[in-house]
Amino acid sequence: MFLANANLEERRQDKKTELKVGDKAPVFEGFNDQNKKWISKKYASKKIYVVYFYPADMTPDCTKQACGYRDALAEMDRKDVEVIGISGDTVENHQHFKREYKLNFTLLSDTDGKIAEAFGVPTDKGGEIERKISGEMIKLKRGRTAKRWTFVIDKQWKIVYKDTAVKAAKDSTKVLEVIKRLTSPSGSLPLAPSS
Repeated sequence: MFLANANLEERRQDKKTELKVGDKAPVFEGFNDQNKKWISKKYASKKIYVVYFYPADMTPDCTKQACGYRDALAEMDRKDVEVIGISGDTVENHQHFKREYKLNFTLLSDTDGKIAEAFGVPTDKGGEIERKISGEMIKLKRGRTAKRWTFVIDKQWKIVYKDTAVKAAKDSTKVLEVIKRLTSPSGSLPLAPSS
C-alpha cells in the first residue's frame, strides 16, 4: 500500500504545472479577505498584477514581505498595478493579518492549494500557529503551506516575471524595479529575477 501511495504522489509531482516567463497566467478564483469571491477573469487586461504566494499569515518573513508591499503600494498604484497575496490561510486569518499590519491590498485564501497548483507553486501540508492579536491569543489554521514565489502578470495576462527564490524582505523592491522597467517607454524587462 505504501508503495502504491508513493507512486501516486510521484505521478502527481510529474503533472505539476511549470509556468515560464511569456506563458499565459492561469485563470483562478478564491475568497478574498472580505469573504467575497475574487475571479481573475473579471480583472484580466485591466491592470498589471503582482501575484505572490507566501507560507503563512502572521509569521516573521511573511509579515516583512507583506509590509514591504504595503509600503510600496502607493508607487505601484501610480503604475496601475494591483497586488494579490495568496496563502493557505483562512479568510478569517487574512482579516486578522490585514488589520494587525494595516495591509492595503487583497489577500486570497487558498486553503486547498488549488491556486498554487495552477501556478505550479509547491505546497506542503497545512499547519497551525498561535498569535497574540489585539491582546487575545488566537489560533490561526491553514489548509496548505505554499512556497514563497512571486509572479508579475501584464495586461495581456502574460507572465512577465517569475521568482522562485524570493527573499521576503526584498521582494517588493525587486518587483517594483520590474514594474518600472515594464512601464517605462522602452518596456524592457528582465526575463528572470536579478540576483
